[in-house]
Amino acid sequence: MAPVKPLLQIPYSPKDYIPIDLEGLDLQACGVRVLTHLDDHQAQVAYGGYLERRGIYAGFGHFGGQENVPRNIHLGVDFWAPAGTPVLAPVSGKVHSLAHRLTPGDYGPVILLEHDMPNGQRLFSLYGHLSPESLTGLYPGRAIGAGEVLGSLGLEADNGGYPPHLHFQLIRDLEGYSGDYPGVCSPEELDFYRQNCPDPLPFLKI
Repeated sequence: MAPVKPLLQIPYSPKDYIPIDLEGLDLQACGVRVLTHLDDHQAQVAYGGYLERRGIYAGFGHFGGQENVPRNIHLGVDFWAPAGTPVLAPVSGKVHSLAHRLTPGDYGPVILLEHDMPNGQRLFSLYGHLSPESLTGLYPGRAIGAGEVLGSLGLEADNGGYPPHLHFQLIRDLEGYSGDYPGVCSPEELDFYRQNCPDPLPFLKI
């Protein structure tokens, strides 16, 4: 069950996929930084963000957290690329759940896949900020092949209010969630989520 690289239907190369650091930036500065970074490096995709402390969530009430403790630590990896870019399943699995989460700052259209790993354990993968059309024809239990097109990146108007990108996250225990799972946590929650949501880049071999 070797992961398919990349997650987007843009051929992977170190030249075209460039790491980016968005720590501390607000939403507007984040969008400018992504475009400038891609242009400066003549790259097609900017990626990164695992356990990054971000300022982009401050403008969304969705990230208030419990007892008004802000959630600002990002639990997945983002792949910033043009809207409409096809998204691929990195390994085979089946659809666990899907939803169109309309709250500003949320995932917008989101898909969760369930994978049976060679070690006998289950692993879940989450794909957020997709286009609404990505949900068409999917249903829980549908088999998905490695490399199969899951959907495409959504516009800012559809994806929760962000510049176009894929939020990709690995989850060991969904804790009963369906069509959702926290993609951002507070500093106080980090120890748990660091264990439950491992770094996706080694999994993707990037």
